[in-house]
Amino acid sequence: MYNWKELLDYVNGELARLPFDRKPAELYAPIRYVLSIGGKRIRPVLMLMAYNLYREDAKGIASQALAIEIYHNYTLLHDDLMDHADMRRGMPTVHKKWDENAAILSGDSMLVMAYQYMMKDCPSEHVGEVMRLFTETALEIGEGQQYDIEFEGRSDVSEDEYIEMIRLKTSVLLACALKIGAVLGGASRQDADALYRFGESLGLAFQLQDDYLDVYGDPAVFGKKIGGDILCNKKTYMLINALGRAQGEDRTLLKQWLSQKDGTYAAEEKVAAVTALYNKIGIRELCDEKIRFYFEKARRILGEVSLPEERKRLLWEMAESLLGRKS
Repeated sequence: MYNWKELLDYVNGELARLPFDRKPAELYAPIRYVLSIGGKRIRPVLMLMAYNLYREDAKGIASQALAIEIYHNYTLLHDDLMDHADMRRGMPTVHKKWDENAAILSGDSMLVMAYQYMMKDCPSEHVGEVMRLFTETALEIGEGQQYDIEFEGRSDVSEDEYIEMIRLKTSVLLACALKIGAVLGGASRQDADALYRFGESLGLAFQLQDDYLDVYGDPAVFGKKIGGDILCNKKTYMLINALGRAQGEDRTLLKQWLSQKDGTYAAEEKVAAVTALYNKIGIRELCDEKIRFYFEKARRILGEVSLPEERKRLLWEMAESLLGRKS
């Protein structure tokens, strides 16, 4: 069996070899750029690992693995545009390097490419199931993004609403990748469904850790300044629970910081003040506990997959590497 680092190298090699020979070249240049600036490639690697649980040739579904990564980067391209983000992985975003029209049109073309590659060489007996799952997942991700946008204008977002939003926006694509890999590998219905649920829980832990690292990560390894979510009052697990738990002076002070407009304070001052409130209220421990909850849930669900533990070991090692990350 292949470990995740070997599959990561394979995915990066396949992405580098993608042909961009259609015209006009200006439409495809941003796509080539987005796919060339790196990334963890978590979703295609998970798909290949799920397939490898049942087939020795882990590279037999290269097209589907490429599809899931192209789709993921399409969502990032459009997210950056909606968020007015200037940088992605230390590089200018497409709408900054080109313009907004390029981000929209090239992003749309990436979506079509993702469907093209998902269907390419897909065994006829699995095409219907694979495409139904992929399409349902794409719809759910759009729903999650819409919830995220709506949360920006609300001060009463509940923890349950937030968990559902990140399940839709983040977790379902990991789950989809795992299930497609399992289905194409010949897994039983029970195993394929269990791997989907494993991906959901792993994705929730992963996104909650993003919330955590944005506040408590080491900037030297996080790859960006910490506190970005605090500065834009983003409704994260941390802020939602702080708003729900803060009382008295702490609540007043937190709301004062949330109401401050840009330019009326130093960024470092707001990050330090809100972080101090999180520490006082116990939000750090609360988030860490929630991450462990979903991580352990993922471990239990993986145990339901009817394969020898040794066969599942490499997949679990990747899960541990994701949740042990510092960036």
